[in-house]
Amino acid sequence: MKHPLEAQATSEDRNKQRIRLAVSLFYFGQGLAFASWASRIPIIKNALQLTEAQLGTILLMLPIGQLMTMPISGKLVSKYGSHRILPITALIYLAVLCLIPFAQNAWQLGAILWMFGVIGNMCNIAVNTQGVLAEELYKKSIMSSFHGAWSIAGFTGALVGLLTLNLQLSTSTHFFLIAGLLICNILLNRAFLVQDTTTKTEKKGFSFKPDRLLISLGVIGFCSMATEGAMFDWSGVYFSDIVKAPESLITLGYASFMVMMAIGRFIGDAVIRKIGRQRTLQVSGLLMFTGMMTAVAFPNLIICTLAFMLVGIGVACNVPSVYSVAGKHKTISSGVALAMVSSVSYLGFLIGPPLIGYIAELFSLRYSFGIFALFGLLMFVLTTNMRVFKESK
Repeated sequence: MKHPLEAQATSEDRNKQRIRLAVSLFYFGQGLAFASWASRIPIIKNALQLTEAQLGTILLMLPIGQLMTMPISGKLVSKYGSHRILPITALIYLAVLCLIPFAQNAWQLGAILWMFGVIGNMCNIAVNTQGVLAEELYKKSIMSSFHGAWSIAGFTGALVGLLTLNLQLSTSTHFFLIAGLLICNILLNRAFLVQDTTTKTEKKGFSFKPDRLLISLGVIGFCSMATEGAMFDWSGVYFSDIVKAPESLITLGYASFMVMMAIGRFIGDAVIRKIGRQRTLQVSGLLMFTGMMTAVAFPNLIICTLAFMLVGIGVACNVPSVYSVAGKHKTISSGVALAMVSSVSYLGFLIGPPLIGYIAELFSLRYSFGIFALFGLLMFVLTTNMRVFKESK
């Protein structure tokens, strides 16, 4: 027969595991919803007869919506608690997803995507706040595994999208099936979210004013997300135009990057606990630099595939790490702190891909990848000089 204290400890462990599973599934749900939309972009483009330029402009509405609501999202999460905001916004996110197929023209699609960005940002701040709170329960690094669940959802969404296309299902049917699945996910897991009823008291209320530490964390996130954005949008073009890969292997670079980023996120927490957050981020910056420069120096199919794998590992733990540190700010609530860091970080994801294109237009795509490699070195320097990473595991 178990001792009462031992039984209590076992019960607490089970509760923590259930909380971790619930938070992971909310990350997965968000990733699956977004990936479902992304998998149908070519179909929607053709259905509305959009040009590449029109589509590019419309796609900007999503990050614009995200950036416009960064301060509001942080305030809402801080005031009402992420455990309340997350299920509500997750349901609205699915409702907006299901509206996308019913857009009749470019203006309607742009407006719906703007709303998709607005609600998506609220979900993002809320779910990352939950990640921070779950990490505090465990008293060790687990944030990377949550972002790993989001990455796995990206693969799943792409596969489901491919399956629905082969089954000749309409976009609306595809999105309604995903929404039905994820509504069940929300209902089954919302009761197990961390109750963040007590938030940090801010010295200056809810003002969205710059904080030196959070800006520095945001710059690190910017470097990483700019590189991620470049890999998402330009890896296929790089393999096509620079590596001269066969058409059947053009996506190899993107796939190798995504696989290693997902693996890196699942092993990242163990690495952080072993060698510390600062050293992990230093190594990550060097891997980003080495991978990008290797791809520039040796535009060979095998070498570039391996190089993009290095970049994938390099970016894996960066954003989870800066979110984790930001969420534990001593004087600013998790929601507002995460919103500040996300604002700066997400600019990298927004600006990175177009910047690659402009540099490539002026010089060459190889040259632009070489410049982006410097983000890895900048990240190395920043993390080396920040005391907060020495104290964080």
